[in-house]
Amino acid sequence: MFVIGCTNKDTTLDKINKSTQYITVLGTAQDGGFPHIGCQKKCCDDYYKGNLPKQHVVSLGLVDKEANQKFLFEATPDISTQLADLEKNHLKTSTIIDGVFITHAHMGHYAGLLYFGKEALGKKDIRVFSMPKMKNFLINNGPWSQLVTSQNIVFEDLKKDSIIPLSNTLKVTPFLVPHRDEFSETVGYKIEGKNKSALFIPDINKWSLWEKNIVEEVKKVDYAFLDATFFKEGEINRPMSEVPHPFIEETVDLFKNESLTTKNKVIFIHFNHTNPALQTSSKERKELTLLGYKFATEGQRFKL
Repeated sequence: MFVIGCTNKDTTLDKINKSTQYITVLGTAQDGGFPHIGCQKKCCDDYYKGNLPKQHVVSLGLVDKEANQKFLFEATPDISTQLADLEKNHLKTSTIIDGVFITHAHMGHYAGLLYFGKEALGKKDIRVFSMPKMKNFLINNGPWSQLVTSQNIVFEDLKKDSIIPLSNTLKVTPFLVPHRDEFSETVGYKIEGKNKSALFIPDINKWSLWEKNIVEEVKKVDYAFLDATFFKEGEINRPMSEVPHPFIEETVDLFKNESLTTKNKVIFIHFNHTNPALQTSSKERKELTLLGYKFATEGQRFKL
């Protein structure tokens, strides 16, 4: 188990693992996961040769042992094992999950909701935190609508920049970000605990299109999980304007004059299978680690 956010040398690993409130990384890959469907390149072939591990689709778990609650950020195609991870390794409760926060209606971020239906889990009244367009999309389109009519899911309405208190010491705030909003709006989340806070922005078009300044927003929090889908221009054999994301190179350029303290807050997440930064041994990842940037890894914990 990896643990982040501790600088006190006298604090033991055991004590950190007993933290009552934290974020855990449940997945780091872009919507298609790793290995990726149809990929015959070296990146995915290394998985089939046993040289690289599987990477689940991007997801965070939010654990609050004081309130005996746990929440999921994103309902991915890997939701079965991600929920099992939360149950077995973090907090087992009478309910499989106390709520799921959705960012937007792209495959990797909401398709896992289907597993709550009668073909799989078949439980009732699982809370789904969603923005208005996302909620309307689920209500008015099958097969998602069946989850609503069968009461497998119930909605907790979100409003942009409006705080959702989850307990006396834990709160979540959604905020709009520009993205390819074919079926829903897209949000990022600010997660605030007793002592620390985090940003979660797995998808955004380009930082320059956002009304906020990403550098200043990162300075306000302790951790910033940021969109790292692609490393640079030309990474895939299609016009990259069709799937706009901030390249890691672009994000690093924005932070190049910032302090090491600020760079240490940046935790890259949501890697496409082609992104060399997905591979822990890559030259690109090692170079950015030396500059102070961090990379989300399944199993990490971030104390709140």
